Amino acid sequence: MKLATYSTPQNSSPKVGVVTGDDSAIVDLAIALSQAGFDPQVAGSMQNVIDGGADGLAMIRAALDTYAGEPLPISEVRLHAPLPRPVQIRDCMCFEEHLVGSTQAAMRLSGQTQPSERSRKMHEIFKVRPIYYKANRMAVVGPDTDVHWPAYSKMMDYELEMGCVIGKTGRDIPRDDARAHIFGFMIFNDFSARDTQAMEMESGLGPSKSKDFDGANAMGPWIVTIDEFYPDSAAMTVRVNGDVRSAGNSSTMNVKFEDLIAFISTSETLHAGEILGSGTVGGGCGLEAGKLLADGDVIELEIEGIGVLRNRVFAAKQEDNL
Repeated sequence: MKLATYSTPQNSSPKVGVVTGDDSAIVDLAIALSQAGFDPQVAGSMQNVIDGGADGLAMIRAALDTYAGEPLPISEVRLHAPLPRPVQIRDCMCFEEHLVGSTQAAMRLSGQTQPSERSRKMHEIFKVRPIYYKANRMAVVGPDTDVHWPAYSKMMDYELEMGCVIGKTGRDIPRDDARAHIFGFMIFNDFSARDTQAMEMESGLGPSKSKDFDGANAMGPWIVTIDEFYPDSAAMTVRVNGDVRSAGNSSTMNVKFEDLIAFISTSETLHAGEILGSGTVGGGCGLEAGKLLADGDVIELEIEGIGVLRNRVFAAKQEDNL
């Protein structure tokens, strides 16, 4: 199923729906559940759907089988981020090609001939364990939302990632059981203020204001449940103003989501409703492509089997860099 959070011009309160008709229509799940005699609160929010687990999804499927209403054209609704306030976001690094490409691009920008000591250490760590940081769960926006760049940055960039939504809480999860803890997948644009990031990363603490601003985490357009999609081999494409900027594939992940789940849940509870970002696919950011975003650009990220996440970016009035 493709599960979306949306609102209508008549009702601005977000609701959960199932996308149908080759992504052209959407069914109000609360109505479908009520018609079938089920509790509509099963789909009171996307977090409710996730928390409902397999039994909740079975009810939703049964309700859809008997639904007699008319779906809404998706062009008539506003799509929100599927999980507007995730339990938590951990953005990981799963593509070595991106690690290499971004290091080389940073060297070109700085005029260096050798990677920095920090970059060398990151490459070494990547070989032996997953790398991630915790992103701002309060800075999430959905598709077709304008993103206004932070005033302290002049270098606007995108990052094409997958978001893996955890569907089952667990601790010390064996790798062989990890897939059973996945609810589904969506597209994740990890917007990055590159000039600010370059300074922050030298601190050794990781990114902060370079990825911490309103609208920094764009997600959507919906969640595709794991029974219908798993990223073994999915084309991942970036378009800016309609022109293809890069093309990659999920098959090039060096660290799989099962690896992430097993590692992160070691001695720690991983909760249903958390999001694990895959990190950027190789070539999937402007830094690697050698062309960053400009004021007014429309950025489209597409993952085969999921859909398209579209946002427009606007530069802000410049202030002193942080």
